[in-house]
Amino acid sequence: MSTSIKSASPPPGIEEPPRAAVPRPATRSGWRRSLRRDWQLYSLAVLPLLFFLVFRYLPMIGNVIAFRRFEPGGSMFGEDWVGLRYVRMFLSDPTFWQVFRNTLWLGGLTLVFCFPIPIVLALLLNEVRRRSLKRFVQSVSYLPHFLSIVIVAGITLQMLATDGPVNHALGWLGHDPIRFIQEPDWFRTIYVGSEIWQTAGWGTILYLAALTTIDEDLYEAARIDGANRWQQIWHVTLPGIRPTMITLLILNVGTFMAVGFEKVLLLYNPLTYPTADVISTYVYRAGVESNSFSYAAAIGLFEAVIGLVLITSANTLSRRTVGTSLW
Repeated sequence: MSTSIKSASPPPGIEEPPRAAVPRPATRSGWRRSLRRDWQLYSLAVLPLLFFLVFRYLPMIGNVIAFRRFEPGGSMFGEDWVGLRYVRMFLSDPTFWQVFRNTLWLGGLTLVFCFPIPIVLALLLNEVRRRSLKRFVQSVSYLPHFLSIVIVAGITLQMLATDGPVNHALGWLGHDPIRFIQEPDWFRTIYVGSEIWQTAGWGTILYLAALTTIDEDLYEAARIDGANRWQQIWHVTLPGIRPTMITLLILNVGTFMAVGFEKVLLLYNPLTYPTADVISTYVYRAGVESNSFSYAAAIGLFEAVIGLVLITSANTLSRRTVGTSLW
């Protein structure tokens, strides 16, 4: 005999127990309340957003002239559609491939030497126990960052001039003066050396900040296990700042092709073009000096695409290998 159970309503005079409230999905008015509540904080982002909008995103519209024939005084977006004509032009131009190789050389040397030196300097400063000495070294190493590129280039040219201090020192040692500024073989050394001098001290700030987040108990445990100072740096310090290192490495790889235009422009001359001329300076001469704006836009767009591929590849590789990435 089967029995059926039916839900019966409560007897008269007895109230039904309250039911559990069902959570409602968040409404669109949530961000509005947040905006009204924290509008002072959100207002701080207005100027940075406007800056990136006006100087970073809106100029991207001009890339269309890489595929159109642009004439000064005509339409801002070019006159006639020419497709990949300018792309084929620079791909078949021997001068472009020369500046492309120079860009790879300078970008690679800058990455190899300028990226690890701030890490080494931060580790050395972290071991200094005398605060006065540490502050003095920090101040001296940070100072070149606050000098404009024009001043840095001027100091470099004066130091390496034929009658400059470096050649005077070589003369005291019995060597003949070296024409550093006019010799193409010396340009890469000069550029990378000035870049290290200008950026190494400033780059240590992020690493010193990352070092302060490492738990001191890890060092204590390493000392109990018998680790010396070098072993503590290798097994505790470096793993502790690895996320910062990976993030900065990805950013440096992304700007691999964007070798410093201003410094190269101030340091190079026609005699050093074989090793000093890079894509950015070639674009400047082709676009501004020769009025070939569409041709220059095509080369600049090519450089930007390579940078996008590099930073995306570096980010993906970092996420899959070490688990740290920008996005």
